[in-house]
Parts: sequence; C-alpha cells; structure tokens
Amino acid sequence: MAAKPTSMSIIKQIIRLKEQDEPILKIARSTGTSKNTVKKYLRFIRDNKLISEDILQMPDYEAEKLFYQPKEKRLARYDDLEKMFPYFQKELKRTGVTRVLLWGEYLQKHPNGYGYSQFCEHLYRWQKTSKAVMHFEHEPGDKLFIDYAGKKLYVTDRKTGEIRPVEVYVSVLGYSQMTYVEAAESQKKEDFIASTQNALHFFGGVPKVLIPDNLKSAVTKANKYEADLNQSFADFANHYNTAVLPTRSLKPRDKALVEKHVSIIYNRIYAPLRNEIFFSLEELNEAIAKLSDKHNNMHFQQEKISRKEKFEQTEKSKLQPLSSERFEIKYYKYATVMKNCHIQVREDKHYYSVPHRYIGKKVKLMYSASNVSVFYKHERIALHRRNLRNFAYSTIKEHLPSSHQFVADWNPAKFTAWAANISPKVEAYIKKIIESKVYPEQAYRSCVGILSFARKTSNERLIKAVERASHYGVYNYKTIKNIIEGKLDTLTEPEESDSQQKLPPHDNVRGAENYK
Repeated sequence: MAAKPTSMSIIKQIIRLKEQDEPILKIARSTGTSKNTVKKYLRFIRDNKLISEDILQMPDYEAEKLFYQPKEKRLARYDDLEKMFPYFQKELKRTGVTRVLLWGEYLQKHPNGYGYSQFCEHLYRWQKTSKAVMHFEHEPGDKLFIDYAGKKLYVTDRKTGEIRPVEVYVSVLGYSQMTYVEAAESQKKEDFIASTQNALHFFGGVPKVLIPDNLKSAVTKANKYEADLNQSFADFANHYNTAVLPTRSLKPRDKALVEKHVSIIYNRIYAPLRNEIFFSLEELNEAIAKLSDKHNNMHFQQEKISRKEKFEQTEKSKLQPLSSERFEIKYYKYATVMKNCHIQVREDKHYYSVPHRYIGKKVKLMYSASNVSVFYKHERIALHRRNLRNFAYSTIKEHLPSSHQFVADWNPAKFTAWAANISPKVEAYIKKIIESKVYPEQAYRSCVGILSFARKTSNERLIKAVERASHYGVYNYKTIKNIIEGKLDTLTEPEESDSQQKLPPHDNVRGAENYK
C-alpha cells in the first residue's frame, strides 16, 4: 500500500463510513485522507476479495497484515489512465463528447493502453466512487451530534473558596433529539472520550455515526476539506463499532442541531443553576442530570410527544448494542529493545521485558490504562499488565536468555529468605541493605555478592564479617569484601572498656584534685 502507511484506526473508519453509504469525498474529509487514498483501500479490499466485517472484527495488528504485505508494482498503464479521469469527467459534460471519442484520445497518448471495454469499466468505477452527495435527513439510530457549550459552569473549592470553571459537554441524537449533558474538567481528549462514552451508556446503545465539532479532542487538525481525525477517538469509535464524521469547518449547517440545543440548555439548565454553589463536579452533574431529565420529558412545541417518548418508542431499538467492555485510550510510542531485553514506558519510568531475540530492534508500543503491548513488524511479541511503579521491572522469564532467567526471580523476599538460611544476623544485615535504597532493585547485586561469600568461604566467616560490619554500622558489599579478604573476621572484636585504658602513674601527670 502507501509508502507512509495509514493507521489501521483510520482504515477501519473508511470501511465503516463506506458501509454507511457515505460518498468518497465525505469519507476523505472525515478521515483526513485524500479521495485517492480512500479509493485505494476500498479497491484493495474489493480486488483481494476481503470481507469488511471480518476486517472490522480483527485486532488492529492482525488487520495490518492484510494491508501492509510487500506490495507489487502497480501497472503503469493504469496510473496513466487514472491521471486522465478528471479530464474525461469534464469532457463528457460537453455536447457530442462520447466515451469512444475519449478512448481514441487516450490511445493517441498511450498506444499500449487498455481496450475499449476495460477503459469504460475503469472509468465507470472511478465515476461511481467520486460522486459526493450531502444529505441531512435524520433516521432513527443514525447520528449523534456532539459539541461543547460556549459558556462554562463553575465549581467552588470548599476550603479556599476558589471558583473553578468547567466545560459543559452536550450530545444530541438526530432523530429523537434525546439530549445528554455533562460537566467535565476540560476538553482534552481523555475527558472528551470519557464524556462521549458516558453519553453512549446513557442512551443504552450506539448510533451509526458520531458527528463531533472540529474539537482538537476528536480532530487533530480542522480543515474545510479534510479533517485529520484524532487516532484515540478513531480507536474509541472502532471499539463501539461506529463511524466518525466531523463537521466541516465554517459550515454551521452541519452542526445546527446541537448548536440549537446548546441554546436550549442555557435556558433550561444554566438559568436554574445560576444562583447555586457546587463544591464538586459530582454535585454539579447530579443537578445537571435532574434538569436534563426534565428537558427530555418536555413535549416539543409542535408535537404532543417528548424527546424521551420519541426515543423510547422509535430510536432506542435502532441503536447498536454497547461493547461488553468500556474503552481505554491507547497510546503509541516507539522504543529500541535494550541489551537487558527490556523497553521502557517513559511516562511511567517502568520497564517491560521483550523476547531476547529482539535486542537492538525498534519496536512499537501500544499501551492503555491496563495493558502494554509490544509489536515488531505488525506482530505482537509481548503483552504485560501495565505497572505504574517507577524504575521497576515487569519481566517474563521466558523472554530472557537461559543465563539471565535467574535474575528474573530477584526480589526482597528471595534475598531475605536466602540470608535467613545462613543466619538471623545475616538476614538482618541484608534487610538493612535493601531498606537503605530508594529502589530495592538497586541493592540486589550487593545482596548477591554478599551472600555468595557463604559459598566461597563458609557460613561462619560470613556471619563474623556481618557482625563486624554491623558493629561499625556499615552496610554494603564492599565492606564485607574487605573484611573477608583482609581476614578481619578472624580478629576478636575489641571491647568498649579496652578502648579507654588508664594511663600509668607519672610525676608529670596531674590528678583530678588539681582541677577542683
């Protein structure tokens, strides 16, 4: 496929939008890709007889294998033909211009080009995928419009009295106009995705398409023609088997429904809360939920039915089922496998093991709040539970060379148990060494070095060396090494009284009576 691969999240969005019968131009704008890129992936699926539903159900790393196999060179004559399609499209609108005439012009430029039947087939396919038709009808279970209110609500710190502004998230189902409102700390993608997820669970189902405004949380780069879809939000949409169609920049009609509801929310939620004081986001959202329920139960001005009744009667059953698990944001990084068979998630300063044969290789990390996955050339080579402990190691023994697997078992309990088998005094000494370090891992090599003296010399000599070092309050490997190598453990420890021997009598030595 392309030299710079499109992420699998975006490819899945292209497939979902095509299944919604969205035109190529709209798919390209919504996913931040070009029309040719959209057509290329759809053509690839068709030509290779791939099943869209199967691709959507695959994990991203499995689906990538289908699209990013080593590519064959494309036929040069098709490239030549494709470049002329816009010209053919324009010329066919002119009086008297036919496909036969255009085919003749094409052969004059490219004598070895396609025959007439193939020429017509390729042109037909290109025309079919290039049509763009905009429509704004709202079918049950079809669209969810998403935006933030322009004005903020406030939370007060109970201790300091500081007033903190918070964002107000609003989402509206297109058909029933059932509305979900929630206060959130910010418009950052973590809060935006959490609010959208709460909205889907509030509705009890998933619409076919999510239509956010050009928020940075959903769209990395807004553009009148092509929006660059945020990968995390694309992952979220794929998790819930829905598609994303960001509104076009500077096109107010695309988001008229939700903007209308924001103005209604000002009247039905903001106004009643204007004199209230809330000391937490939870308190504020409880009040918002009560007023939102009242809003959803009000009858439309020109219909004897409420939003909730219309939703329950017609739209709820049209929504797709929720995913069995809630979505977790995924983060993507690249790292090089270190010589100790580990990579680091820098955000946590935590290390995770990778099979030793990948030492020195550049790998892709994908991690969420619960898991860390490591990939090499689209193959997952390691999976760990995420651990937030700084400077610690998550190690799978099988990832290490056989000579290193002993190291994988290092932990405080192992060393204290080893020392206890020699003597309680050695155990106490080892515990002191481990406790003296900010991170226990820093003490492990010292512990191995000290305890190995029991094998190199004897338990008795190690015990005496530990007693001597403890007497002077020194706890490290180097001290024990010096004591044993200098045979200081064989010396009798001087008693406290011997260090203060009395001087012998002498005429020049004054007694205590001289200082009275």
